[in-house]
Amino acid sequence: MSATSNAPVIIKRKKVVGGDGHHGGAWKVAYADFVTAMMAFFMLMWLLNATTEKQRKGIADYFNPTIPINRMSGGGDGSFGGEDIMAENHMVRSGIGASQQNPTEEHLARGDTGIAEAEENENGHEEETRTLQEIEEQLSALSGESMASEEAARHIVTRVTDEGLIVEVFDLPGEPLFHEGTDQPTEIMSEIAMIVSAVFAVVINDVAVNGYTRSHAVVLAENPVWNLSSDRADMVRRMLEGSGLPPERMERVTGYADRKPVAENPMAARNNRIELILLRENI
Repeated sequence: MSATSNAPVIIKRKKVVGGDGHHGGAWKVAYADFVTAMMAFFMLMWLLNATTEKQRKGIADYFNPTIPINRMSGGGDGSFGGEDIMAENHMVRSGIGASQQNPTEEHLARGDTGIAEAEENENGHEEETRTLQEIEEQLSALSGESMASEEAARHIVTRVTDEGLIVEVFDLPGEPLFHEGTDQPTEIMSEIAMIVSAVFAVVINDVAVNGYTRSHAVVLAENPVWNLSSDRADMVRRMLEGSGLPPERMERVTGYADRKPVAENPMAARNNRIELILLRENI
């Protein structure tokens, strides 16, 4: 027998490894989730900017879970939301689930989107704006039937804003509204107060009075601008009430001193002014 006949048999197996194969598609799933999340985020940002508070509340109620403790759930009077959440008679009036072609008024499904209320508020705002503009025309002679005399009208500027109708009464060179350094009104201020009181009596809106003064020299030992603006505003309040304006309509009386000048020169007489504001009902 040969000496090599008992030698062990060695078997070599070659291991093949793929070097350039792809590593699976898990990254695609993660990327798709990221893109979806970004789209949802931008959609949320757009909804927050393009909707009213009422509409956002309606959207939030729509996505709330329909559980019995939720006021906007789809349940009726039985346990776990009623016998049949698809029935018109059991479905809560949340704006979804209407199934009858001609439902009764009591069970008519309505959505709480706030659109109707927003339109109503907008119509009311426009109507109130027209009313304020009519009053403005009486004071500024835009209609040709001004209640103000020609002399008094020179001291009056009016404008309609989001706050209401602002009647600005201001000093003219040599024609002040108050005696210098005091809250004692001149004849022209008394006439204007009676005119404004008569015009404001046409409506029932509340009234605000703001007082402003010109700046004084910084060398003064005691700057009177705060007390002077407040005292003059309060004097106008008393004049309006003395001319027939009900005291309960007076919303506020404020003195702004020389903090909000309208003339380039802070010491100009034009900065001595009173604002009489006919406030909007909903501000």
